[in-house]
Amino acid sequence: MSPLPAGKVLAFSVRGERRCLGVWRGGRRTPCPYGAVLDGAGAKDQCPSCAALDRSRSVAADTMADDPRPYAVYLAYFGPGLLKVGITAVERGSARLVEQGAVAYAWLGRGPLMAARRAEALLGSALAVPDRFGKAAKRAARGVLPPAPERAAELSRLHGRARELAGWPETLEPAAFACVDHAELFGLDRIPGEVAELGVPVAGAEIVGEVVAGAGADVYLRLRRAAVSAGVGEPVRGDAVRGDAGVVVLDLRVLSGWVLGAASGAVTTVPVREVEAGRGVGGGEGGAGQEGLF
Repeated sequence: MSPLPAGKVLAFSVRGERRCLGVWRGGRRTPCPYGAVLDGAGAKDQCPSCAALDRSRSVAADTMADDPRPYAVYLAYFGPGLLKVGITAVERGSARLVEQGAVAYAWLGRGPLMAARRAEALLGSALAVPDRFGKAAKRAARGVLPPAPERAAELSRLHGRARELAGWPETLEPAAFACVDHAELFGLDRIPGEVAELGVPVAGAEIVGEVVAGAGADVYLRLRRAAVSAGVGEPVRGDAVRGDAGVVVLDLRVLSGWVLGAASGAVTTVPVREVEAGRGVGGGEGGAGQEGLF
């Protein structure tokens, strides 16, 4: 995927049918043998058969318990009260935290896969720390973030409580607390408080806008007011999108499987949806669930 720096102008059309992307195995992607056409409304880019094959040999699905690679346990911060625990292969570094849009994170420890799994389960049972948050909760929290020192302090408190738990796996090497903050990387200071959502594209739809920021699979675009539309071929008033000059958020996962081409005009024809204030705050799913863990 090409980088999407702030200020970059996107102008593309969605063409043909949305098709399954197949299975990623052995460092390469194997095309879907069925050439399956996907429902354009979802974020998943695999048909049920390919998804089942992926999960038949998956750490996330606990069907790959013999994975010899070392794993790291982390605490990820998405907003006030939104902290989760997770694990990722050590070789991936912080990539997983960037992918899921973690505003900040800290490592808890590293070791064998099953030891990392036990630590993850321990935090869930003893401290009620969840292992995922929905898209709506993450988006809502980005608009109410406290200053970086407060984010680090909340992570530090949970890190300390986690390390004091009885039953910490002996083979998991603990990590000293060190907070890494992604706010500058994501450009979160450029996201206005109220942001509308760009809806699901259909064949023939076009998206035209300037990149404002990006966090995980979400990219924030500024659409010219005259370019905002309620549906394919249905332009609406420019003031239909509240917020900062028509800033909308698009989940890039809904584009997976589509063929993208150059836009033919300057009008975004994908529906724009207003988001109710506070929707998703507090950890409710309210949107598509988190994608794969590893």
